[in-house]
Amino acid sequence: MFDFSPFLNLPLLWGGIIALAVFLYVLLDGFDLGVGILFPFAPSEDCRHKMMNSVAPFWDGNETWLVLGGGGLFAAFPLAYSILFPAFYIPLIIMLLGLIFRGVAFEFRFKASPETRKLWDYSFHFGSLIAAFFQGMILGSFVEGVSVQGRGFSGGPFDWLSSFSLMTGLALVFGYALLGATWIVMKTEGISQEWARKVALYVLIYIAGFMGLVSLWVPFLNEEIFRRWFSFPNLAYLSPIPILTACTFLALYWGLSKKREFLPFFLSLFLFTLGYVGLVISLWPWIVPYTVPLWKAAADTRSLSLMLVGVILFLPFVLGYTFYSYYVFRGKATPQEWY
Repeated sequence: MFDFSPFLNLPLLWGGIIALAVFLYVLLDGFDLGVGILFPFAPSEDCRHKMMNSVAPFWDGNETWLVLGGGGLFAAFPLAYSILFPAFYIPLIIMLLGLIFRGVAFEFRFKASPETRKLWDYSFHFGSLIAAFFQGMILGSFVEGVSVQGRGFSGGPFDWLSSFSLMTGLALVFGYALLGATWIVMKTEGISQEWARKVALYVLIYIAGFMGLVSLWVPFLNEEIFRRWFSFPNLAYLSPIPILTACTFLALYWGLSKKREFLPFFLSLFLFTLGYVGLVISLWPWIVPYTVPLWKAAADTRSLSLMLVGVILFLPFVLGYTFYSYYVFRGKATPQEWY
């Protein structure tokens, strides 16, 4: 039996693996959900064809990371899984229904007649919108914390519904819309690109407001988070994060105004990265805020060691395939139906 526990902090390592999987899901599936959110507002049918073709080779592969995050939580942190999933059953089911609608729309839209294509256009849009909004609500409710008694969830079925979670749901919709708009800027030309650039500039204003609101709200959710961010010397150590965030906003505005094609998308990814880093710093070391730390929720070290062998063997292949697929389908999208 493999046992890496004498050499590695396995709960911490598995927490990092799950955090990485969630992070990659947010970045990679975020832009194609953003494309779906913006889809019905495109200026022409030709533009919608380009938008759909730009994400068609990637959307299902992007969801691999959601499976790894959820499956990894179940296997590596069963206590956390048994607390969190009952707390979020309703929004999780609605989110998954949205993802199903979006997936069905991909398959049927390319084969639909012009008369029925509108149905799948709206399925793609509302599926993406619902999935993004409820992901944001789950995130907001997670940050607020869930009711725990003993080793189980003790709250009600609608504890996830609050003013903060509604705000984070809207914030994530606008965040994904920014990723989608900058992706379209990078992957299209002409009218589609100009329209997406204007959308990105417009959405950027809302994202600045939402990020400011979240940054002010989260420290007051928990006294420990407040001390972590606003006590000395932490205030000095952590100050580069808000400074870098402000600089990224300015650079993103400059890149869009100067009609750069690639820079806005990668700056949008970096903006999400900074937000995610801030969230991890706020919630450390809780895997169920603010009651269960990583080490208390972890599975037996022998189980973690055995699963780590599988991750070491297969994760490089998944990462390699992901990078290769983006390399193969690089360049500008066209309106021709290649899917």
